[in-house]
Amino acid sequence: MQSLIGTGVALVTPFRKDFSIDTEALIKIVNFSIDGGVEYLVILGTTAENATMTQTEREFVIQTIVETNKGRLPMVLGVGGNNTMEVVEELKTRDLSKFAAILSVSPYYNKPTQEGIYQHFKAISEASPIPVILYNVPSRTGSNMLPSTVMRLANDFKNIVAIKEANGDMVHAMQLLKNKPKDFLVLSGDDMIALPMVLAGGSGVISVIAQGFPKEFSEMIRLGLNRKVDDAFKLQYQFSDCIDMIFEQGNPAGIKQVFQSLGIAENTVRLPLVSADESLARRIDEFVEKANKIA
Repeated sequence: MQSLIGTGVALVTPFRKDFSIDTEALIKIVNFSIDGGVEYLVILGTTAENATMTQTEREFVIQTIVETNKGRLPMVLGVGGNNTMEVVEELKTRDLSKFAAILSVSPYYNKPTQEGIYQHFKAISEASPIPVILYNVPSRTGSNMLPSTVMRLANDFKNIVAIKEANGDMVHAMQLLKNKPKDFLVLSGDDMIALPMVLAGGSGVISVIAQGFPKEFSEMIRLGLNRKVDDAFKLQYQFSDCIDMIFEQGNPAGIKQVFQSLGIAENTVRLPLVSADESLARRIDEFVEKANKIA
């Protein structure tokens, strides 16, 4: 899956102040990411706030991004949940022909065993007509998909081609990298350790911050993939403070503040999330202003 190497962006869904979807801003964000040099787009991930959207709104977001992209970059669609039968039904009925892969999160809330996680993704693999990217994010799901379970899935199902690993633990990531099948991709789901994971053998990142700073962040990952370590870390340290800031009060409140600072979109999020407070907004504004001067 060469199309998944490098930087993918987990796109936000911009809202107006009345909480309706801001179509114009969504088009701007997609074009901003593409023009900035990212390798692929991820639609309806956690960052998109799809949990607080209606099915009609989700379909509208998908359609808008597909039409804006115009085939320029590969696209990955988020298709996951904690009701296995419902996910399987969506995979069997949705037209996935425009997508390079699906991104499917490990079941949340139910807190399944490792065998339950395996059986969930077995069912998804058997139902999916396109490649599957596993997504491990214990801070959100309440359960950790162990490296042994990931390796079992990667070895048993040819269409499970990658994992977005957002455990935040480099030892965990290195176990995946050490034991993975040759063509299986380990992608960082944590912006702060994306570069170290790439340097340890990872294939890239599905990033939040990269949509706000696509040129710089995607270049950092490319430098890492090409083993230009010093140049890569120069960019890493340039943006590390902002990475901390955008997750300080929850995602996507921080990255939406970046877009407001850039004049691309409002910082509005839907409840139960709230927008960045005045202090954080000011600090992000200052960072963006400084970054634009450097650029």
